[in-house]
Amino acid sequence: MSGTIVMKFGGTSVADAARLKRAAGRIVAKREQGFRVVAVLSARGKETDRLIADALEVSPVPDPREMDMLLSTGERVSCALCAMAINDLGHRAISLTGSQAGIVTDTSHTKARILEVRADRIRSALDEDSIVLVAGFQGVSTAKDVTTLGRGGSDTTAVALAAAIGADECEIYTDVPGVFSADPRIVPDARKLDVVSFDEMLEMAASGAGVLQLRSVEYARTHGVRIHCRSSFDDSEGTRVASEDARRDQDMENPLITAVTHSRGEARVTLIGLPDSPGIAGRVTTALAASNVNIDMIIQNEPRSAGALAELSFTVPQDDVAAAQAALAPIASELGIEVDTDDAMGKVSIVGAGMKSHPGVAAKVFTVLGEHEINIEMISTSPIRISCVVPGDKVADAVKALHSAFELQGADTIRPEQPFGEFS
Repeated sequence: MSGTIVMKFGGTSVADAARLKRAAGRIVAKREQGFRVVAVLSARGKETDRLIADALEVSPVPDPREMDMLLSTGERVSCALCAMAINDLGHRAISLTGSQAGIVTDTSHTKARILEVRADRIRSALDEDSIVLVAGFQGVSTAKDVTTLGRGGSDTTAVALAAAIGADECEIYTDVPGVFSADPRIVPDARKLDVVSFDEMLEMAASGAGVLQLRSVEYARTHGVRIHCRSSFDDSEGTRVASEDARRDQDMENPLITAVTHSRGEARVTLIGLPDSPGIAGRVTTALAASNVNIDMIIQNEPRSAGALAELSFTVPQDDVAAAQAALAPIASELGIEVDTDDAMGKVSIVGAGMKSHPGVAAKVFTVLGEHEINIEMISTSPIRISCVVPGDKVADAVKALHSAFELQGADTIRPEQPFGEFS
């Protein structure tokens, strides 16, 4: 035996019968190379969106527990069909739900977090020479309810399984050949990256790069799981996500900027008329956390004189605006503050480990955006990332301008005939 591999296939990679059979063929080919194989499958194509639409037809605010029961069915269908295709190719396959695979989560419906993986059943099936197919995006809570892991959760399923069974590598198959220096739909000459560090990939995923889910990268870094993002349409090498030491060994020195990422799914929430007193920001953020609302950038405008009122602005995913408003309503009523929202915002970020040792990067970012008459609404930084909130209709212009200014274009770009539906 050559070892154990976890293979994850995204929704467009199993969207129809032909693509699902192709995925089955790749799984079988890996098994015939001598690997023990666990494959994680997403729901087919737009199936999750269709199920959400079905729910909204019968309920304007679907119950979260029942949404998890509904949404978990898409991945189960993919796994059962793929197992049938693999069996027809002369190999033994078994499909498992998230709960059958031993994925235990907390009790947060629609955005659950994995607590542990009890992989005994998977190990037993591998020992019996079976290929194991696991439904991604789902698990069972400590209260024994079906839970789902949020958008892109199949990536986290795959990484968690790879960690639990000690897999040699976790291969993430999508309809793009790897991680790029920008979204190729906006920047046609974006360059495919051979290696990205965990820290860089974390920042990229958090700021809009959709090739890998943020939590899957966090899990991989914590548990030392090697990730290989590659195309489901050919056998070319993709992008490996590795430790910073491995990244440095390949590139000798970290490049100044690795990628420009973006998100159009941002909304800004502003609290107007906040009392300037200790503990208010804590109450606001605690209420949002209790409603599972993830805050990104935060800016507080201090009052200019004693007794004046302050403003607090922060960004949240557009999908969380309603939950944020509901969470803040009791505080707003008690304190007499106004809650204003603006969902016509976008975010553009530059990411690169090299900027830690190069001054002047922020100045260049702000200058370039200014030269293109793109107004910066909010700014957030880390040692290897600079993010700017800009008007939503200026996001593409900002990405193009920064990608060109930092000269990130290069060879090995996406070919015109390749789709890239999963890149968003």
